[in-house]
Amino acid sequence: MSPRRDPHWIIRTYGGYGTARQTNELFRKGLADGQTGLSVAFDLPTQTGYDSDAVMAAGEVGKVGVPIAHIEDMRTVFDHIPIAEMNTSMTINATAAWLLALYIAVADEQGADRKLLRGTTQNDILKEYLSRGTFIFPPEPSIRLTADTIEFTGHEVPKWNPVNVCSYHLQEAGAGPVLEIAFTLANAVCILDAVRDRGMLTPERVGALSFFCNAGIRFIEETCKMRAFTRLWDRITRERYDVTDERFRRFRYGVQVNSLGLTAVQPENNVYRILLETLGVTLSKDARARAVQLPAWNEALGLPRAWDQQWSRRAQQILALETDLLEYDDIFKGSEVIEAKTEEIADAAWTEYERVQQQGGSVNAIDYMKEQLVTSHAKRVRGIEAGDITILGVNAEMQTEPSPLVGEGDFHIVKVSSEMQAEQIERLERFRGARDNALVTKAIDALKRAASDGTNIMPPSIDAAKAGVTTGEWSDALRDVFGTYRAPTGVSAHASAGSDPSRLADARERVKVIAGELGVGRIRILVGKPGLDGHSNAAEQLAVRARDLGLEAVYPGIRLTPAEIAQMAADEDVHVIGLSILSGAHDLIVPEVLEELRSRGVDLERVPVVVGGTIPDDDARKLVELGVARVFTPRDYDLTRNLTEVVELLARNGHH
Repeated sequence: MSPRRDPHWIIRTYGGYGTARQTNELFRKGLADGQTGLSVAFDLPTQTGYDSDAVMAAGEVGKVGVPIAHIEDMRTVFDHIPIAEMNTSMTINATAAWLLALYIAVADEQGADRKLLRGTTQNDILKEYLSRGTFIFPPEPSIRLTADTIEFTGHEVPKWNPVNVCSYHLQEAGAGPVLEIAFTLANAVCILDAVRDRGMLTPERVGALSFFCNAGIRFIEETCKMRAFTRLWDRITRERYDVTDERFRRFRYGVQVNSLGLTAVQPENNVYRILLETLGVTLSKDARARAVQLPAWNEALGLPRAWDQQWSRRAQQILALETDLLEYDDIFKGSEVIEAKTEEIADAAWTEYERVQQQGGSVNAIDYMKEQLVTSHAKRVRGIEAGDITILGVNAEMQTEPSPLVGEGDFHIVKVSSEMQAEQIERLERFRGARDNALVTKAIDALKRAASDGTNIMPPSIDAAKAGVTTGEWSDALRDVFGTYRAPTGVSAHASAGSDPSRLADARERVKVIAGELGVGRIRILVGKPGLDGHSNAAEQLAVRARDLGLEAVYPGIRLTPAEIAQMAADEDVHVIGLSILSGAHDLIVPEVLEELRSRGVDLERVPVVVGGTIPDDDARKLVELGVARVFTPRDYDLTRNLTEVVELLARNGHH
């Protein structure tokens, strides 16, 4: 007789790219291969409320996820996939209410009972201001939209998790366990307080809140972090919200393990990293994830193929189905070591959580929290450069045999072609041409009224989805009412504090010498984030390190058009321009920036443009041919060396 086994977690693969049809095929393959849930990645225009043919969407369509511009796109993604039988996770935030409305509208078409729909919308806008950058509206109306989805799903879609409070991107932005726990719990409290202020908070609604966490390579510490998370959430739900039923106090979470630590050099090592990181959220039964999705080994190089995703899925399946992990109670019960570390993390996190509460909660503390994350990430980067944090292939064991997994060219990743983007735009134009415009106008008016008078946004959003309103139109209707927002950058003197001057002395001296040769007091670098890519960690750290080295860093934040970057370069009379693009949109955006610079009389021989991002080698060569002076990829981890190389370009070019 075989031993009793606990049921395994939901096995997901994060997927979506190119077109709705391609994403549908990817999902259907995964489900046939033993995947037990869907996790939808949306492209940046969808996440930030633009249609695929919008000016801001240029180069971004289908790159980091699937474009969903209207109900026909959503219908295609779930073609021959019975929504009523799925557990679907949607990584969507600013436009979460809209994507949920589209999903429900398609479920209605399929004849699904809304009360049986299961899944999750991430819908955690606060961490977007802090880390991921796909916000649209200011914090207050954004929290209102989140509360609307909680209220609506509580009545209409009770099995749905309307909010997945997300620590994942906080860790990617540099948070250690203490900041990750503290800021995540503070964000969760901000959301529940908003629901309580409406008089709608019940124990069931507290229990409906779920979390989406991260797990790094230090899997013992990560295990303790997750145990601390469960302990502190239990405390908050008891003390702040008077929840007595322990079922509604459970810390329910899904996880994607860490992508920040995946390397572009010796990327085959990432397979081991991913599996070890999975242990941090599965070993402890009392703090085990309910759903797990793993990145692929080659994500630092580009978009993974279906085979790469299968390889990651196999890691989960071997752990869940072949090992004896699920046959035991919590294996850490009684461990003094685990308990001591858990207590240490929990105590420090509670102190930091209270610090945020003393500032009035997450909305009021956004500037403080962002600065802490940038500072923490700067410390990590310095640790890697100094060798205090070991990463194989990056700063240790750098000699390697040639990998048969990565050869010449870009065969080992998926590339989204411009033809795919053109196909998506053509579908959008056909869709607009076939709809009833009077019905669309009526639906948009209803959306604006609801946004203005405080009526729950979900019912008119579902009506708008069925009427043929597009993602850009839904977002513009709410922009007209709520306005837009620019988040803090977190780049400050505090972020530079803690850098070791002795390690930077040679580079600082070289920067000073070249500035003197150029006849300027300080070399000015414009750090630009063009397009919709909100992953600002690299740009922030570049600006911090530039200041450490004595440069004047101009960093205006994310989401700039090529024209805005070019105008700023001309107005600020900068000496060098650094562009950071992590979304894969470099092939269209960088040439446009170069063209805008030239049209304003900026001489690229004298004012070099350098580009950093997840850029395949073939693309890097093309960018250099177009006039880019240097391309940096994740292989170039040493910021001091990179910036010194950039400054040497000025010396060779003889700027000014």
